[in-house]
Amino acid sequence: MTRRPLSRYALRTASLAAALGLWQLLTSLDIDLWLRFSQFPTVTDVAHAFAGRLSGDDYWTDLTDSLTRILTGFALAAVLGVATGVLVARSRLAEDLLGPVLEVVRPIPAIALVPVAILLFPSNEQGIVFITCTAAFFPVLVSTRHAVRALTPVWEEAVRTMGGGRLRILGSVVLPGALPGIFGGLSVGIGVSWICVISAEMISGQYGVGYRTWQDYTVVDYPDVFVGMVTIGVLGWITSTAVELLGRRLTRWLPRTSYVPAGRTRAPRPLAAPAHPDNDPEQQAQSEQQGQNDAEEARDEHLV
Repeated sequence: MTRRPLSRYALRTASLAAALGLWQLLTSLDIDLWLRFSQFPTVTDVAHAFAGRLSGDDYWTDLTDSLTRILTGFALAAVLGVATGVLVARSRLAEDLLGPVLEVVRPIPAIALVPVAILLFPSNEQGIVFITCTAAFFPVLVSTRHAVRALTPVWEEAVRTMGGGRLRILGSVVLPGALPGIFGGLSVGIGVSWICVISAEMISGQYGVGYRTWQDYTVVDYPDVFVGMVTIGVLGWITSTAVELLGRRLTRWLPRTSYVPAGRTRAPRPLAAPAHPDNDPEQQAQSEQQGQNDAEEARDEHLV
């Protein structure tokens, strides 16, 4: 049997509380065992700084700016990455024309493109969106390309047999079949986007969570630095969870497996023995079929 949702949430909350408690203990006691926890602010210091930041307008302005950059860059990366990935996977001509350029640019870290963005774009805002888009583009591209190439050709042949054209194949076979791989790339891309947008804000931004965190570091305000770090972590978790939930919503046709502890699987129920050897053959067949259905339900009960 699987854990109930309430017990799982309680376990996760307890894990987070234990981590915060350990942080508070190590920093309040000024533990210095190779790692210098005496230099860290305590949890209470960060909480007080967080409360002070929430009451000001600068915090919400920075939050809005960072979210706007992330959502804009990530949306562009999702559209361009999926379109380019499908094109490269389905067309040899596109693969020959675009493949070499993409493979040369892909290993370059997105944050290394900050000088290029400063030279190309007239404003820092557009440059930061460009860096965010570039960071998420390549994970989406690669995942989409592999997902499309992994599709079985039988599905496409079936659509062609029924008179379907290229658009029909694209909408009925390619995109639905590649959705799990596409959302895998989107999940990776949203995390990489947060890393790069914060770094870009630290280098060339004027507002945003990354910019404010770097400014707090330059004035040695470590509690506010941790406020920025916590904010980045929470925002990243919310956006990645939103992408994952959207992926689950759009791929409801996939079988979902849940963890089943070892030794707790239920054995299939035995088939019911007939009460009399001279029972009606039709009734015996129905009894055997019911027993087989029960066995299959018990064997597959871990599927969601």
